[in-house]
This record gives sequence, structure tokens and C-alpha cells, in this order.
Amino acid sequence: MRVRDLGEFPLIDRLAARLGPYGKDVVVGLGDDTAVIRRSEDRLYLVTCDIQVAGVHFLPGAAAPRRLGRRIAAINLSDIGAMGGEPQHFLISLAVPPDTEAAFLDDLYDGLVEMAGRFGADVIGGNVSRHDLLVIDAFLLGEVEAGREVLRSGARPGDLVLVTGRLGASRAGLALLLGEADGGPAVPGDVRERVLAAHQEPEPRVREGRVISGLGGATAMIDLSDGLASDVGHICDASGVGVLLREEALPVDEDTLAVAALVEAATAARKEAAGPSGRADGHMDAARAQAVRWALTGGEDYELCFTAAPRAAERLAAEVESATGTPVTVIGEVLPPEGGRWLVRADGRRVPLEAAGWDHLKTEEA
Repeated sequence: MRVRDLGEFPLIDRLAARLGPYGKDVVVGLGDDTAVIRRSEDRLYLVTCDIQVAGVHFLPGAAAPRRLGRRIAAINLSDIGAMGGEPQHFLISLAVPPDTEAAFLDDLYDGLVEMAGRFGADVIGGNVSRHDLLVIDAFLLGEVEAGREVLRSGARPGDLVLVTGRLGASRAGLALLLGEADGGPAVPGDVRERVLAAHQEPEPRVREGRVISGLGGATAMIDLSDGLASDVGHICDASGVGVLLREEALPVDEDTLAVAALVEAATAARKEAAGPSGRADGHMDAARAQAVRWALTGGEDYELCFTAAPRAAERLAAEVESATGTPVTVIGEVLPPEGGRWLVRADGRRVPLEAAGWDHLKTEEA
């Protein structure tokens, strides 16, 4: 069997079954946003890594190298934020084509160091090798106070599901990079820049994660890298629960809706040019549906999704917004495991919540 037939998460499960027992200092191993290792009685290390491969995780030449460096730092910082921790030290391994301009790597590192420094982290070493593709592998060490770490495994039936910020803008940015809006109305420049920034240099919610962990009351948390539907499913798997999300409650980014409308307009224009079967009716309904799909499955929003009992949820949402300026929205509730995983559509229909987010081994587009 080839790994493309397995998919990313079954492959991880298969490899995990071959791992030996953890050392006594390992609090959490495989299966959360970071590994957790006991440093002392009252402090825990948080350890994470993430690889970025040209043509798989980013489109070569689509972003300035400094912006690419900020992205690489941000996606690792996001993992530490999802545990409620403080990032500390990066190690970076590079595999580069030999004809890569040295100035490109200068700018990439400047962006990486800039983003890391915004959150109190530094870059302390790494490794360099050669490859036909540009590959950047980042390792990040962080810390959290013992008892303040927020894992994926604590969600309980009756908890509410909350999410920071807005959803779907990263996938809207990718749509522009892939040319999905080409042939339709022009994308306004300010909208283009915002969604491209959301995709190419997301804002890691480290400060928000620290507020959430410091207040207490959050029962589980994850960052949204694979897509909301998939990532909330990871909480369900780890916690042994079900979930119900409400489409009308999803905080879909306004720019996402605007880009979705332009993509639909471009699609309609291409159909019309191909023959009389093209239809323009229902255009805005289709755009709204597209934006919701991006919010659920587009991935790489790097917002935080967390659960909390109803009384704690209101306090957490208010305090996070007060402390950071980032809005927090209640989008659903945790069910008993036999309750299943559901999405309530805007028209009231209940449909299965399909985990159709990013899979590195099956998804072709970068």
C-alpha cells in the first residue's frame, strides 16, 4: 500500500504504532499541537516542528522571501499558542537548490527572525543541505506553566465551541494565487492584499492562547491549520465526544465572501463563453456557499478553536477580545460521542460534518 492510498492521518497512526514507550518526562507525545515534556515541577516544555516544501505548502515565487519567512515562523508559533504557551527558540533546517540566490535566503531569514521576535522567540541554529526543491523545516521550543497547558483531549458534552477571528481568508488568498477569479471582475486591491496576507503570513494567536490558558475554563484547544471541520474533528477524536456546528454562526471573513463572489462570477463567465448552458442565477447564494466551504475546509486560517463550559465561554470570549482586540465567536456545542458530528445549515437542515480539510498526501494544490 502506498502512502497516497493511506492519507496523512492514517499514516501518522500507522507510524505511531511503531514508536516505543515514552520517557518518564513526556507528559503528552504524539496527537496534540505540540509534544509536552516536563521541565520542572511547575514548568513544561512545548516542542513542535513543521516542514514547508516548495510546490506543496507554498507556490514558488508567489510571495516575497521575507513574507515567506514570516509565514514559516507563524505556523510554528501558532502551535505553541494553541497550547497556551510562550514560544522561545527556533532551529531551522534548510534544503536548497544550489543555484538559489543567497539574497533570497537573507530575506527569508530576516522575515523569520522578525516574526519570531514579535512573540519573544529567537533563532538559535539549524542545518543546511541541498535538494532540487526548497525545503524549510522549523523546530520550535516553548514553555507553559504546569496546569495551564490546554490540550485537545478535555472537551466535554455540553461545552460550547468557540473560535477566534475570522475564517476563510487564507483559502480566498489561495484562490487568487491559483487564478480561480481570473476572467471575471477585477479584485479590489485592498481585498487582494488582505487575503494574500492571510494566506502568506498568517497572524499566530499566541497572545490569545496565553489569555485563554491564563483565565482557565477552556477544556480543549487546537489551531486551525487543516480546516475547521478537520481540526474540530481532532478535538472530538482526542476527547471522545461529538460536535454540532452552526453554519450561520461561522465568522466568515467579509473579504472571503467578496473573493468567493468574484470566483463565482468568473466561473459563470467561463460557462457563458462556452455555450448557452451557463447560468448566472443564484450567483450570490453560490458565492455564500463557497465562502462557507472555505471557512470549513480551506485550512491555514491559524485561528484558535477551543471549548468551554457555557458559563466560562462568555467570560473567555469577552476577556480575549478586551486583551487582544481579537473577536471570539461561539459556533456550536460539544455532544456526547453517540451524538455524532453535525453541521446545521442556514436553512435548519442537519448534515454530517465532513472532515474534508487539508491532507498533505492526497491534496495536489499548494
